[in-house]
Amino acid sequence: MASRSLNKVILVGNLTRDPELKYTPSGAPVCTFGLATNRSWTTQDGQIKEEVQYHRITAWHKLAELCSKLLAKGRKVYLEGRIAYRSFTGKDGQQRSITEIILDDFIVFGDGKRPVTLEEGKEEVQAAPKEVSEVEEKEAPSLGDEDKTSAKKRRGKTEEKINPDDIPF
Repeated sequence: MASRSLNKVILVGNLTRDPELKYTPSGAPVCTFGLATNRSWTTQDGQIKEEVQYHRITAWHKLAELCSKLLAKGRKVYLEGRIAYRSFTGKDGQQRSITEIILDDFIVFGDGKRPVTLEEGKEEVQAAPKEVSEVEEKEAPSLGDEDKTSAKKRRGKTEEKINPDDIPF
């Protein structure tokens, strides 16, 4: 039996560049962008030091399309993913290696408003959900009142919203 292991990265930082959306030859969307995280500390002699780390973030499929639409340079974002190491031979024949974070989930903080969660982002990218549900109700006259109410409740299910004040860091 294999032992359990975990490869999870959580970062909160600012985008260093706009996301770049590309497609693989098979048609799969892939989005890359940079994220900067800051760390500050006080030395023994009282000086405040600051260190910046830069991270390469990669998102795939639907998440890649969401990133390209919702993220922009300078935006603060909370993200979760896994760390991945790749190596390749460059055009100059030199062996190169890359460390990147493969994105699993993100939350956008922006412009003093409340954060945009991944589920809300999906709704923004898709066609207006309210209009769709209203059309579905109009096109389903055969449903009884109880069936319409339960269908409305199922469609209206929402994910738990994350408040940035609840994040312990």
